[in-house]
Amino acid sequence: MTAEITCLLDGRFALAECPTWDERRQKLFFTDIKGKAIHALDWKSRELETWTFANEVGSFALCEDGRLIVAVWDQVILFDPQTGAQQTIASIEADNPHTRLNDGKAGPDGAFWVGTMDNRSPRQPVAGLYRVAPDGKVTQILDGLHVSNGLAWSPDGTAMYHADSSPGWVDRWRFDPATGAVSERTRFAQLTNETGRPDGATVDSSGNYWSAGVSAGVLNCFSPAGALLAKFTLPVPRPTMPCFCGPELADLVITSLRPDDAPSIEAAPQSGSLFHLRPGLTGLPSHRFGAKG
Repeated sequence: MTAEITCLLDGRFALAECPTWDERRQKLFFTDIKGKAIHALDWKSRELETWTFANEVGSFALCEDGRLIVAVWDQVILFDPQTGAQQTIASIEADNPHTRLNDGKAGPDGAFWVGTMDNRSPRQPVAGLYRVAPDGKVTQILDGLHVSNGLAWSPDGTAMYHADSSPGWVDRWRFDPATGAVSERTRFAQLTNETGRPDGATVDSSGNYWSAGVSAGVLNCFSPAGALLAKFTLPVPRPTMPCFCGPELADLVITSLRPDDAPSIEAAPQSGSLFHLRPGLTGLPSHRFGAKG
């Protein structure tokens, strides 16, 4: 599997993450976590729209009613991009000064699945994974995590993938798309600094799991059985999350972060930008908060 990788948007954001395709608006949404912003790239015109928030935006997901559900530090809010109106529906780990909300996505069950991360270095296993139901009820699924990441679901919605970036594992769970219940946790992949510790992820229509190898400048593609099918080397050292997008869901976009050190930036000046390839596979429509199926 080979493909040419080009720069889609030379934005050089501090920490671009959570690319999410909205087929209704024909826009690619993504966050700049450190920039405290959500951006939307119009696929046809390439115009960029931006909304800013009071704190770092760890992740977000599309809602069935057209709003976004947004993880802002330790608060989960509903945000209307048309009016700017915000409504807080949940608070997660607000009593822990060392954690913030991180990777999150809407699941096949219509809930918002979101994890936290330890902001300190070295990171400690003090974070967790949570399910936020459409009525705002929060259920903790896991604790003892360093950096919750890599959420994605199989095409039929019966398997959920989840990663912890620091120890480098990706696990697969049996998932009930009707209730959001998880069971039968198994180890799917184990990655290292050299092979690409797992950051954000997505699944294609064939069930392959695509993981941004944030420590190695690569994008890893695994089969549903956990075999490494392909590895793409990116022109920047810190890719953060892939997303299938475009009218036919045949375009794969990868966000990236901008390192703090001058040598890394000099070696890869487009760090923090969005990159594009067409791998010959298609993706899946995004699940929406408040909608099942």
